[in-house]
Amino acid sequence: MRYFLSIVMLCVGLHSYGQQQTYCNPINIDYGYTPIEPFTTFGKHRATADPVIVNYKSKYFLFSTNQWGYWWSDDMLHWNFISRKFLRERNKVWDELCAPGAFVMNNELYLIGSTHGKAFSMWKSSNPTKDDWEIAVDSLKVGAWDPGFLYDKDKDKLFLYWGSSNVFPILGTELDTKTFQSDGYVKPILTLHPEDHGWERFGEHNDNTFFQPFMEGAWVTKHNGKYYMQYGAPATEFSGYADGVYVSESPLSGFAYQKHNPFSYKPGGFARGAGHGATYQDNYGNWWHTSTITIAKKNNFERRIGIWPAGFDTDDVMYCNTAYGDYPTYLPQKDADHIKGLFTGWMLLNYNKPVQVSSTLGGYKPNFAVNEDLETYWSAKSGDKGEYFQTDLGEVSTIKAIQINYADQDAEFMGKMLETYHQYKIYISNDGKQWKTLVDKSKNKTDVPHDYIELERPAKGRFLKLENIHMPTGKFALSGFRVFGKGSGEKPTTVQNFVVLRANPAQYGERRSSWIKWRQNDIADGYVIYFGKDPDKLYGSIMVYGTNEYWFTGMDRTDTYYFQIEAFNNNGVSERTEVIEVK
Repeated sequence: MRYFLSIVMLCVGLHSYGQQQTYCNPINIDYGYTPIEPFTTFGKHRATADPVIVNYKSKYFLFSTNQWGYWWSDDMLHWNFISRKFLRERNKVWDELCAPGAFVMNNELYLIGSTHGKAFSMWKSSNPTKDDWEIAVDSLKVGAWDPGFLYDKDKDKLFLYWGSSNVFPILGTELDTKTFQSDGYVKPILTLHPEDHGWERFGEHNDNTFFQPFMEGAWVTKHNGKYYMQYGAPATEFSGYADGVYVSESPLSGFAYQKHNPFSYKPGGFARGAGHGATYQDNYGNWWHTSTITIAKKNNFERRIGIWPAGFDTDDVMYCNTAYGDYPTYLPQKDADHIKGLFTGWMLLNYNKPVQVSSTLGGYKPNFAVNEDLETYWSAKSGDKGEYFQTDLGEVSTIKAIQINYADQDAEFMGKMLETYHQYKIYISNDGKQWKTLVDKSKNKTDVPHDYIELERPAKGRFLKLENIHMPTGKFALSGFRVFGKGSGEKPTTVQNFVVLRANPAQYGERRSSWIKWRQNDIADGYVIYFGKDPDKLYGSIMVYGTNEYWFTGMDRTDTYYFQIEAFNNNGVSERTEVIEVK
């Protein structure tokens, strides 16, 4: 490792993964491209969703839709791809393991994809870090779409839950642990109630009531003798895509809506959406939730994967902490407080700051790469070596991490492409004239569509330039070139005049929605609104940028809510306001 120090006190370090302690959503894995031709009408693109992470033998195994394989990791940071197709020649379908279900039973890992028929095989492995699988059962006769499994070790029983529909409920049944077949007793578990639960309504803003919402992605977690049935709603293409939870003391009956819902929710910020996922424990026993992040630019099913701290509080309420969930976040830690969160406190330094570029393709404007919107992006006119993107932080700042989010412009690939890679260099400067190398990936041979670099030592500088060397396909395009650390100015003061307007319960009105307003803070980049149904359980959060209002359409009709808000900028986060009650 080499370090440079210029006469202007420019501290720079070529990055190293050796000491990396953080990650940033969307997670950086080599996402495959959609293999389905009709989904490429607006352009070929990377896509996956419906993630399942299973902790097996102290390693993390990640399965998701249409990847022609899966990943495993020792640390939830470095993910190793194992190339494999699990469907057999007799399976004449588009999808290769769409919305897969995985579970561990009797020291073996089991896996199957979604199917409406009876011809899918279930696989098992005791050595899944290699392509070493065998058929556990030739045909799963239930024919489950969006399958979710629970092996209840205490009862030595195996349960299957499934369903993906805007008409039918999520279903459940018990499977024989030897034959993996059901005796035919199938139980309806739950259905949606958008008339009461605002967040279950269809639409980007939960207001397209002409269409019934979808419920899918069943996943059950057992904790303290209770069964937590998780489900995704209202549809995968929306920012409000979330996971809710019902709770029961029985695996197939008696499920009641948890008061604190949705439990996994991220409608704002750079990476939006936190639905259709799975909950698992790390090697310290702490809980995490992985779920789907929406893009839906080139197709409704253009998506990514996020991982969020989760858990159960002292009252056994299930929660998921997505506040600052697309900023640098600490990896698993012993004795971590997931309610408090694992946000590092490293702030975004270049939100809507000035940029310069080598070229621009049509309407794919340069500042789309710094506007904190994963759906929009800047594109150069080519993917050639030498195309560059330069960002001005506005002042000399302390830089701790960088995330490069590549966009798919004129991509030529479909399906899983192995041995593809990105190569680039990042330069740093105080004056935009004299440059030093900060990150050198000119010899990189890995596919890093959401590359995240935690600097081994913080760097100081004002300007950063990302120079393209090699793209795996298409043009040099960025949905986000995000720089994290701390500025040299003041953080915002506490937000003033925070109010939430909601219809009076004694009068006619739409109580699933509210209008939230506050006084604009002159130096704030954005705000995080916290909400919940108990003043001590404000587990929900909404991040907004550049405005002083928010239409919150995700409320449950009959319940009292509590709210707080805080402001943030490149220098830090303000104190939260006092909690306010909204009946």
